[in-house]
Amino acid sequence: MMAPKPARALTELPAWRELEQHARDMKDVTLRELFDEDPFRVRDFSFDELGLYADFAKNRVTRDTMRMLLDLAEQAGLSERIEAMFAGDKINVSEDRAVLHVALRADRNATIDVDGHNVVPDVHEVLDRMAAFADKVRSGEWTGHTGKRIRNVINIGIGGSDLGPRMAYQALLPFSDRDLRVEFVSNIDGAEFVEATRGLDPAETIFIVCSKSWHTLETLTNAGAARDWVLAAFNGDTAAVARHFVAVSTNADGVREFGIDTDNMFGFWDWVGGRYSFDSAVGLSLMVAVGPDNFTEMLAGFRAVDEHVRKTKLDRNIPVLMGLLSVWYNNFLGAQTQAVLPYSHYLAHLPAYFQQLEMESNGKHVTLAGDQVDYQTGQIIWGQPGTNGQHAFYQLIHQGTKLIPCDFIGVAKPLSDLEHQHDLLIANVFAQTEALAFGRSEKELRDAGSPEAQIPHRVCKGNQPTTTLMLDQLSPRSLGTLIALYEHKVLTEGVIWGIDSFDQWGVELGKILAGTIADEVTADGAPSLKHDESTSELIRRYRKSRGRPV
Repeated sequence: MMAPKPARALTELPAWRELEQHARDMKDVTLRELFDEDPFRVRDFSFDELGLYADFAKNRVTRDTMRMLLDLAEQAGLSERIEAMFAGDKINVSEDRAVLHVALRADRNATIDVDGHNVVPDVHEVLDRMAAFADKVRSGEWTGHTGKRIRNVINIGIGGSDLGPRMAYQALLPFSDRDLRVEFVSNIDGAEFVEATRGLDPAETIFIVCSKSWHTLETLTNAGAARDWVLAAFNGDTAAVARHFVAVSTNADGVREFGIDTDNMFGFWDWVGGRYSFDSAVGLSLMVAVGPDNFTEMLAGFRAVDEHVRKTKLDRNIPVLMGLLSVWYNNFLGAQTQAVLPYSHYLAHLPAYFQQLEMESNGKHVTLAGDQVDYQTGQIIWGQPGTNGQHAFYQLIHQGTKLIPCDFIGVAKPLSDLEHQHDLLIANVFAQTEALAFGRSEKELRDAGSPEAQIPHRVCKGNQPTTTLMLDQLSPRSLGTLIALYEHKVLTEGVIWGIDSFDQWGVELGKILAGTIADEVTADGAPSLKHDESTSELIRRYRKSRGRPV
């Protein structure tokens, strides 16, 4: 098991102490003042690399701030931790596992060892099998039980096995085969399955069931509903299951018992966390939709960021700087949340995806050594695509009382033919970041002739920090780039906070209790309840509403 770092408590590190004083000094410094003092600060606070332009200039930082944050990264052992991850060291301390989502997109000739075994050939063996399957479905070679061509692909998973491929499919919709309908089912609420399959022909539908353990309650419940739906269409002929289901799992016995041919089982590994997995076999539905070549291009985008993180000095390392800014706002300026605001219809699911990535990774209350933290860890991530959000919650960001750092994500080259509308969309990106940074003062309102009585209500104080990421274009490669940036941002935060970003024990307790309560709400006779009275009364009321004895 890898020894935790840093050895000294985070809050005792010299850079932490220096940043605490610096934050007090910066408390009343505004972005307007920072730009007045240095109108060309964008030259030092922006980077044009990796097929995107990253503008950090509208953040409430100075060069001294960044120097101190970089000192903190050095004292926390960030560079060493990055190398340890790429080397296959077991940096997931609580589970004694390597953390190697970077191996999922490694070059075919790379070497990444886990316990003395190079895992890269294993990764590419699965990718090759995925590509062969995707080509068969896309070409019509793979047919259903009655010989009909597959026209509907439904991914059944939950968490990372749903959010990843669902987000990426929406993002890459312009690159997908529009003759294929792709749906996603995750919620145990049966309504989602009913709506996803409404109007579909089972003879033309294939299900991709994603469950590493083949024990995930929600996934197997939905897979069971799908199996019943298929069998009902074929008069109970269980041979149909093998033509209408494939599995992404490591449990061959469970898959076989379900009726799926294990030749059509695609595996992945315990060194891949679910929220980091859609570039593995979990992305099979995505590969079917966009084709193996586009999937390979996406992996190249991931890989480019991996190389950037590993080889670029920290002071020019884009995801590292993103993570350090998050620490600055979270731990020194008291921010509780961060908004992710993609200005692209195709990136509609991105905030939800990053929400899981950040909050499941860094929502931790103890250090790597198991000691209670005495500082804030992971932020609350939320957001909505622009310009919709402007008419929903931007009011609070502009004139509310909370500090909310915002990431604006734009795309320079449009994917639609409506060029003028894209110009307006991007104009809103630039306008919002300017307005949030500099606001509108009483004097500006008065000079513009605003009624005196309205002036207090119309003032926007500004000084709200933003980072702008402008992709050259939205493509499979740029999507991989974007996701990898945030993956390594999360790693940076976790290293600074001294926590394990790669376990998720917090989701376990609710699952255990749900199993117990499920038996109690469905029991034939009145169950003997041993919960708190609030929970017991909820169970009794639900049972009564369903006509069951209480």
